[in-house]
Amino acid sequence: MALDPALLARAVALLRAGELVALPTETVYGLGADAANPAAVAKIFAAKGRPADHPLIVHLPGSAWLDRWAADIPQAAWDLAEMFWPGPLTLILKKQPWVPEAVTGGQDTVGLRVPGHPLALELLKAFADAGTPGGIAAPSANRFGRVSPTRAAHVAEELGGQVPLILDGGPCQVGIESTILDLSRGQPELLRPGYFSPQRLAEVLGEMPGVRPGQGAPRVPGALESHYAPITPVRLIAPPRLLDFLTLQRHAGNRCGVLAYDQPAQAGMPHPWRLLPADPAGYARDLYDALREFDHLGLELIVVEAPPPDPGWNAVQDRLRRAAVST
Repeated sequence: MALDPALLARAVALLRAGELVALPTETVYGLGADAANPAAVAKIFAAKGRPADHPLIVHLPGSAWLDRWAADIPQAAWDLAEMFWPGPLTLILKKQPWVPEAVTGGQDTVGLRVPGHPLALELLKAFADAGTPGGIAAPSANRFGRVSPTRAAHVAEELGGQVPLILDGGPCQVGIESTILDLSRGQPELLRPGYFSPQRLAEVLGEMPGVRPGQGAPRVPGALESHYAPITPVRLIAPPRLLDFLTLQRHAGNRCGVLAYDQPAQAGMPHPWRLLPADPAGYARDLYDALREFDHLGLELIVVEAPPPDPGWNAVQDRLRRAAVST
C-alpha cells in the first residue's frame, strides 16, 4: 500500500501550510497537523471541540526523531522503541524546551509514538524530508469524547467539512487507541491500556509497570471517565443476565442493539445483533465500527455482553466502561 505521489505531495503541502490532514494508523484514524505549529494544532482542538489542556500525541517517522522532541530519555525508552515501534505504543517523556504547549497541554512532558501503518509512515517521512521537525500531532479524527473512527468514511461523516484531505488507508487493524506508558518520572506507569499488555512491556523493561497512575501522573488522552461514547446510551450486561435483560427490554418496547462475543442471536428476539470475535484483539478491531453502526439505527440502547474479566481484555474493558459511564 502506497500513496499516489501527487496525493502525498498535496498532504505534505497542506500540513506545511498549517492545515489539517486525516491519516490512517493501525489503531484509529488521526486528525493530523504540524505538531511544531501552534496555530495548526489549534485547528485540531477547534475541529474536535477538545479541551485546550488535553494533550496530544505526536507521531514520528521513526525512533531516530525521538530526541528531537524528548529530553532526558531513559534507556528503557530506546529499548521499547526498538522492540515495539512502529506500533501502538505511546511513550510519555520529558519534552524538549521548544515543543509547543499547545501539544503538551501546558505540561513538561510529551507523548510520542511511531505508527505502524504504511501510509502514515510514508506521510511522516515525506513531511520530515520537507525540512520540518518531523512530527504530526494526530488525535483521533472525531468529535471529542465520541467513538474513534476506524475507517475513512467515519472521518468524512463526522468531520468531513473541516478536513481538507482524508487519506484512505482501509480499516484499522488494531481498532483501539495505543497503549500509553509514562517514563517521565522514573518508575514506568501504564496510563492507558491498549494492544500491548503490562506483561509484554515488562519483557523489555525488566519489571512490571505500575498500572494505577500515581499522584502527579501526566494528563494523557482517553483518561476522562466518559469517553469513546456513541450518542446512543450503552449498557454492559453480564453474560448470564443478557437474555433476561433483552426480554425485559422487548416487553418494555425498547429498541436495542446487541453486541455479543459468545451469545448468538436468539430466535424471536427483534433486536439488531452483531456477534464480535471472541478473542480480545479481534473484538477490539471491530468494536468501534460496531458501535458506530448501531449509533445510526435510532435505538434506545446499545446492550453489550460484558467481556470476560481476564487481563487480556483490559483494554477492551476500559473502552467499554468509559463508553457506558453516562448510563
